[in-house]
Amino acid sequence: MYEWAGQRTGVEAYVEPETSVTPMTVVLVAADGEWTRRPADGAAGARRLGEELGIPVYDVQKVGYPQRMRDYDARRRIERRRQRDLEA
Repeated sequence: MYEWAGQRTGVEAYVEPETSVTPMTVVLVAADGEWTRRPADGAAGARRLGEELGIPVYDVQKVGYPQRMRDYDARRRIERRRQRDLEA
């Protein structure tokens, strides 16, 4: 996670709540919208991660996911579809 964040710019952390299926997680989102999800080690662990990386940490239930993350996913879907069409 530290390596991923160190290789990208504008990284922010979004803490996702624990569910009946998954533990609390942190989604790191870069400036271009690329993202990765990792276990958070609880709320204190998420805050500590933000401090260690020097990045802001947000509660996704309060602020939602950033638009750039959704835009990145949409671009990736288009790229995969185009690749499949070229291979067909």
